[in-house]
Amino acid sequence: MTRAHDMGGRFGDGAVRPEPEDAPVFAEDWHARALAVTLAAGALGLWNIDMSRHARERLSPKDYVRFSYYEKWISALADLLVETGALTEDDLREAGPENTLSEKALTADKVARVLAKGGPADRKGGPAPRFAPGQAVRTRLPADNVLVSGGHSRLPRYVAGALGYVLRCHGNHVLPDSNAHRLGEAPEPLYAVRFSARALWAHPEHPDDEVVLDLWQSYLEPA
Repeated sequence: MTRAHDMGGRFGDGAVRPEPEDAPVFAEDWHARALAVTLAAGALGLWNIDMSRHARERLSPKDYVRFSYYEKWISALADLLVETGALTEDDLREAGPENTLSEKALTADKVARVLAKGGPADRKGGPAPRFAPGQAVRTRLPADNVLVSGGHSRLPRYVAGALGYVLRCHGNHVLPDSNAHRLGEAPEPLYAVRFSARALWAHPEHPDDEVVLDLWQSYLEPA
């Protein structure tokens, strides 16, 4: 699978240009509506956050590159609604009568309570930590999902095969590589791992810089 979304550390995409501090939260009115309808649809319980992320990644590379941030969101949402049977393509083209899902609608009076509840991904079950703080580890190479070919993974390509050092263990968390494909939560230890810029790039602009990534246990092996 071509991972057009995996842009971290990739050359040729230009500089990252942060928006000014006084920039509006939403550049256009429809951006706020795209966020709202995505959250409301997610509250139907037909998919999880990892499936939602994977839906954006599965947009065609051509569309992914040309779409704006919220165009990616709304396009992936349309795919999820059709894939899960919530709506048909005809429903998306033209508004029709209400269906049974309207009974589960996230109404305005429920929004604050639902958002405050959040969606914690830490879990009590799963394997014991394999690595300790200070231990040298090396990330999986290639940085692919080993459960599903071309599947979702939170391991960036730019760090694949790199040497790093464990800073801490966050406890067990839902494994996105499994959860994105309805294979279960499969919780496992999640670590903060420190990488030197020298370990990631041949000619880093600032060699003494460090990058800290949160990585699941199955992404790592002893160095």
